Amino acid sequence: MTHLARDNPPPFQDDAALAAVWDALPSARIVGGAVRDTLLHRPVADIDMASPLTPEAASHALTAAGIRVVPTGISHGTVTAVIQGRGFEITTLRRDVETDGRHAVIAFTADWREDAARRDFTINAMSLARDGTVFDYFGGRADLFGGHLRFVGDPDRRIAEDYLRILRFFRFYARYARTEPDAATLTALRHGIPGLDRLSKERVWSEIRLLLAIPDPDAAIALMQRLGVWSAVLPEAEAGAALSGLPPDPILRLAVMLTGDGVALAERLRFSNDDRDRLHRLRATPPLPPQADDRTLRRILATHRRQDLIDRTWLDGAPDSLRERLAAIATPVLQVEGRDIVAAGIPPGPAVGRLLQELRAWWLEQGCVADRQTCLNELAQRAIQAKIMRER
Repeated sequence: MTHLARDNPPPFQDDAALAAVWDALPSARIVGGAVRDTLLHRPVADIDMASPLTPEAASHALTAAGIRVVPTGISHGTVTAVIQGRGFEITTLRRDVETDGRHAVIAFTADWREDAARRDFTINAMSLARDGTVFDYFGGRADLFGGHLRFVGDPDRRIAEDYLRILRFFRFYARYARTEPDAATLTALRHGIPGLDRLSKERVWSEIRLLLAIPDPDAAIALMQRLGVWSAVLPEAEAGAALSGLPPDPILRLAVMLTGDGVALAERLRFSNDDRDRLHRLRATPPLPPQADDRTLRRILATHRRQDLIDRTWLDGAPDSLRERLAAIATPVLQVEGRDIVAAGIPPGPAVGRLLQELRAWWLEQGCVADRQTCLNELAQRAIQAKIMRER
């Protein structure tokens, strides 16, 4: 058990919503990532808590305090306290009765150390009481500040309990580690690779996506490649590409590494429609000419999404100046529509579409700078020519 520095006030002391939850559940503690990031003085996004109370007892205490309770994961001992527009997940202390490599049969316990022992990494196994006391049963604080990432207890056992922990290891390694994993951990990661086939494809992609969104994932991906993990989960991508110089955009980074069929990859890992479509557009967007002038950029911007073009420059290793120019140029828009063509005397029908296509081709050739009046003048001339052709 350790404490926060005495010259620091207990964390979250000004959080009224959390204080209300603690008033209702005085024995509860903050657990997991919120403790880890508090110690590092990093922003805390979500606050998860644990309690020795059963879900029913915790729900009763919260309800009595006027806090709405949602049974979000009651079979796993989790309820969510909703107050002031925020949700706090509160899970009853647990121990594993049986595991199958992905899911666990659990039993409730009142033993904080027993609950901590079932967590994945030492840096995630700490808990924080209301008075600022940090309960650290497995050396997580020392590992956190030393840049070490270790499994709680036996790494082979932790991985066999849930093979997703292999991928989670590399994600946390990229964010928190500064040292080489110990030999036992490296061996366990290698031995666990066949178990990755037991994971759902959606969970595999979810973890890879989170990894690729970390500012500097290069060392973690290199370690995955060295151990054979990367080729086991993403053989369509080359792990040797340096990603730290790219924006922390998982789809962009994946596109840079992609050597196989992106459509097949998206299908295999069951991407969301947005991720699938963006990857396809990024790979399908044509490269920009290296010395493109503004006229050329306007023509390209008239037919492609600005963000797709900017993304494409990263794939092609283009300089920042080109991205800056793409961002600065206003999106060109043809200033005539089909109704303008009808108003110019062209009867509704296929002829309107054909003339609109001709005008667009003329507008593109002119560099997409013609204003509405200039476009209407051109339309008038073409409408006269079209009328003459019809009368013949």
